[in-house]
Amino acid sequence: MTRKVLALLHKDILLELRQKHTFYGILLYIASTVFVLYLSMPESPDAQVWNSLFWVIQLFVCVNTVAKSFLQESRGRMLYFYSITSPRAFIIGKMIYNMLLMLLMSLVSLIFFFVFLENPVSDSLLFVGIVMLGGLGLSLVFTLMSAIAAKAQQNAALIAILGFPVILPQLLLLMRLSKAAFGEVFRDGAVWQLAGLVGLFDLLVLVLAVVLFPYLWKD
Repeated sequence: MTRKVLALLHKDILLELRQKHTFYGILLYIASTVFVLYLSMPESPDAQVWNSLFWVIQLFVCVNTVAKSFLQESRGRMLYFYSITSPRAFIIGKMIYNMLLMLLMSLVSLIFFFVFLENPVSDSLLFVGIVMLGGLGLSLVFTLMSAIAAKAQQNAALIAILGFPVILPQLLLLMRLSKAAFGEVFRDGAVWQLAGLVGLFDLLVLVLAVVLFPYLWKD
């Protein structure tokens, strides 16, 4: 399975390199969104507003980045994959690729926020770690939602409809956890408990994808 996963990951990376307009389009979306926020605010936002804006932007970036992972696959191509690989290898390969892509986009978003909206973060290294953890979780959820939507006559609207109630608790946890990087005092062990909950949520989504995707694959 490892060889199949690596081969599928290599395929997705090559496709992304050949279709650079999509990648650059996402970068332009991030830059323009943050720049509009910068122009619309007379002064730099306080830490709480900055944190909330960042995670809301991350949500929309993830939808635009990850949603295309299954919707861009034609029926003929999916039939070809069905004949050469297993469903678990396919979904794991997609998830790893989307996690890597979302990690990159999360770091790019963070750089734009630091440049245009200053840096109210007290512990930048901790915040980067939280951003990476959040990027992984968002990509896992929307990869699974994209797989479900792709089987519903390619209806991209289903991604938002199905993903919102799933992603909302995770976003609230990430916003709460991020406050530790802004200097808010937590009781002993609370930060690790929140980080553990986020990690457990990510693991649950991964297990659900591996268990449920074979049933979608057979359709």
